[in-house]
Amino acid sequence: MAVLGAAGVWGVWRAFVLSATGRALDVGALDGAAFGRNQLWTAAEQVLDGISVPLLAAVLLATTLLAVLRRRVVLAVQVALLMGGANLTTQVLKRWVLDRPDVGIGDHLLASLPSGHTTAAASVAVALLLVVPRRVRPAAAVAGTVYTLATGVSTLVAGWHRPSDVVAAVLVVLAWAGVASVAGALLDPDGRAFGDPTGDRPRQTAVAVAVLAAGAAAAGVAAALALAQSTASLAGGLGTTRELVTAYAGGALGITAVTCATFAALLVLRRTTEAAARRR
Repeated sequence: MAVLGAAGVWGVWRAFVLSATGRALDVGALDGAAFGRNQLWTAAEQVLDGISVPLLAAVLLATTLLAVLRRRVVLAVQVALLMGGANLTTQVLKRWVLDRPDVGIGDHLLASLPSGHTTAAASVAVALLLVVPRRVRPAAAVAGTVYTLATGVSTLVAGWHRPSDVVAAVLVVLAWAGVASVAGALLDPDGRAFGDPTGDRPRQTAVAVAVLAAGAAAAGVAAALALAQSTASLAGGLGTTRELVTAYAGGALGITAVTCATFAALLVLRRTTEAAARRR
């Protein structure tokens, strides 16, 4: 998962920042987000206003306290590694590593990949996924997916970020979730942090994974169709309302596909890690 997330961030940057075609599609999606902004901004503003440094600190403190109260100190270490690593990595990548050279596409936003707001929201959701008891983990995964999606799409509505920025942010969190899992395995080789398996809910977990996987597949197919249509329209420029809204919808669907796939993968990762620990 760590390697997959890191490679995904690099791939998104190559495809949608360094490529003129990808940059044009990304800018078209950002321009398309202006349609309906007046109606959507009220809800988007409330979502975005909730993302702040105090929120991250509060969630880190609460999840760490929950892990300690459950006598799972390794979980506290994993949460700190996940949240600190993901949010710091996003700022380093955006400010100093992933540049945005001129490729001949007009773009009024500065370098903004990955999205800081989306990274914060996704890291909060994954942290809760790590520390909650097994019986509520499937519900936490679904709720985390919705929360991350709402934040990511809200940054598009606000005109703060392009779709690629949001996708890259989710992949940064995926990478650090993989790193946190590796750290947990090294610090707790006997699997004591996972506790007694009696609270397991395999059926609910399977249903949640199936729902998220189905959402990722459906959104992915729809995003691919919208992407193909927008690419075909690039020759004449994405200028009409229909073309811009199609690009915007394709970007939002791409975010949906990646987010659903990420949380489905993390549910599977958590379950297989626990199963391996119990076998040991």
